[in-house]
Amino acid sequence: MILPLKTRSDAEAAVDPVRNHIAQAGILGYPTETVYGLGSAADAVALERLAALKGRQAGKPFLLLVSSRSMAEATGLVFTASAHALAEAFWPGPLTLVLRGGEGKLPDLLRGPEGGFAVRFTSHVAVARLIALLGQPLTSTSANRPGQAPAAGAEQIISLFRDAYEAGDLLVLDGGTLGNVPPSTIVDCTSAEPALIREGALPRAELRRAVGRLAP
Repeated sequence: MILPLKTRSDAEAAVDPVRNHIAQAGILGYPTETVYGLGSAADAVALERLAALKGRQAGKPFLLLVSSRSMAEATGLVFTASAHALAEAFWPGPLTLVLRGGEGKLPDLLRGPEGGFAVRFTSHVAVARLIALLGQPLTSTSANRPGQAPAAGAEQIISLFRDAYEAGDLLVLDGGTLGNVPPSTIVDCTSAEPALIREGALPRAELRRAVGRLAP
């Protein structure tokens, strides 16, 4: 199934089929502010299905997309001073923060080698609205096969993962064709001193201009 997801109204129309799909550990293909992603509910069964579909190597976790900082905090994630400043400056937007916490509320399959959980408040208006209506985060990973560029649109996602789509395991949300946008910048905020894991859409210099010594 393909559903449009370009506007807040599209999100409101899609929420019931999406909720039903992820309740059955189904996988979603959807646009973000950077690249198209694959995702699911944040539970162990869905994550195992997502990893199998993506061909993801063991031990490499997925990130969480949220629709507000309060949604991240509701999962038990902890904002250090640096995380707080960076979130204030760049959320919603293409900044992923790795945060400690989450014990008993998030599956350990999402925990990265730094010991934390990667989370982003997406600035894609329709996706943020959908997540808010669902009342829960969605997991996210780029919609591609390992080593390949992310899919640029809904039809390419279907081409890459046709078996899952035809079996009804993959529901695709069509946000149009995305441009060649870098992935999100990732900052590890699991300790008092932040560390830059990946310089993406937000360069280090921009982080430092915004929050000074609290940037990596």
